Amino acid sequence: MPLEPAVLVGVSLPHLPSHRVEEYLDELSALVETAGGEVRSRVLQDRDRLDPATYIGKGKAEEVAALCKGEGIKLAVFDDELSPAQVKNLEKALGVRVCDRTSVILDIFARRARTREAKTQVELAQYTYLLPRLTRAWTHLSRQAGGIGTRGVGETQLETDRRVIRRRIARLTDELKHISAHRKVQGRSRRDTFEAALVGYTNAGKSSLMNGLTAAHVKVEDRLFATLDTTFRRLPLPGLAQDALLIDTVGFVRKLPHHLVASFRSTLEQVKEADLLLHVVDVSHPSFEEQAATTLKLLAELSMEAIPVLTVLNKVDKAPEGFVARAAGLYPEHLCVSALTGEGMDGLKAALASAVRRTAKGETLVVSYDRWPDFLPYRTRFKVLREVYGDESVKVTLRGKEADVAEVRKALGLDR
Repeated sequence: MPLEPAVLVGVSLPHLPSHRVEEYLDELSALVETAGGEVRSRVLQDRDRLDPATYIGKGKAEEVAALCKGEGIKLAVFDDELSPAQVKNLEKALGVRVCDRTSVILDIFARRARTREAKTQVELAQYTYLLPRLTRAWTHLSRQAGGIGTRGVGETQLETDRRVIRRRIARLTDELKHISAHRKVQGRSRRDTFEAALVGYTNAGKSSLMNGLTAAHVKVEDRLFATLDTTFRRLPLPGLAQDALLIDTVGFVRKLPHHLVASFRSTLEQVKEADLLLHVVDVSHPSFEEQAATTLKLLAELSMEAIPVLTVLNKVDKAPEGFVARAAGLYPEHLCVSALTGEGMDGLKAALASAVRRTAKGETLVVSYDRWPDFLPYRTRFKVLREVYGDESVKVTLRGKEADVAEVRKALGLDR
């Protein structure tokens, strides 16, 4: 299948310097290439504010139109999410198809989803994105055979009536709730197993780490979003009779669409039950600090900031001079590894074994029924292993941070 020629467009604003926008366009270029495009040119404009009608203004739009005509470009990809009106105006002004970063990410997810849950989540995100753009979508999707930003719901020309799409969104949302409920039932069998979840920016090396730790043979590609479906593997640890469970998750990315995060919430709910987050950081990347901050911000949005975190500085073998030292100063709780060479992997296994030993027994609280309502706000901070209901109280066995356990004991007046 021939690659689709594209031009990338970004805007530098007073609070966003041009060198940062160039980094964003580098990442957008990788996204477009992952989606099956060929980036032939890029345009970066300095503006005081975005143009509400065309994002880049009439003059720059004419310049991009001339560029597209001269180089045979049929697709313009903008680094920020465009409004439906902006897309309509730009397509008229440029004479080519227009899409934004969000639609490219959705396109990649549509190509890579394999399981029923991932496909359902992607479809839900696509419809949520499509709904406010319905008029525009009908006018150009009906005469397009496909291409970046149009796969999935676009290429099959599914129902375009707003009421039908709203009903479809409602049905997909219900389906994800059922999948989530089914998973929670399955998850009860894992309550006594220590779970460590690999989280981090896309292409940080999470799947490579899982392969290095467990010989899992998870598919690894040097492409963004190589992993969409959550993967579980047993992990034998030194000195322990019981295996831990390692979880590989979808990677994060800058400007990840909120509705896509919302759609994948059910997948990431599995991570909420983890005892430890292994935050994998590609320390060889020039923007590793921003990538790490993006991951931590999204974890907070998903209410996972209370789970203990161990930062894993990956790709130390490729890191430029000074990068590892800078990262070590930023993340006190860290380990340096290379999934490629195996450096530091034994140390990572030892750290996981220590974490298992610290939490193996859990904490048991005896909460009287009259104090149960006071306990419930704290409950989300912990992984609840067992609840035994008696005549006057509930015996709760849980795992969590020592400080949180101490806080709840003090708040409820419980003795050790």
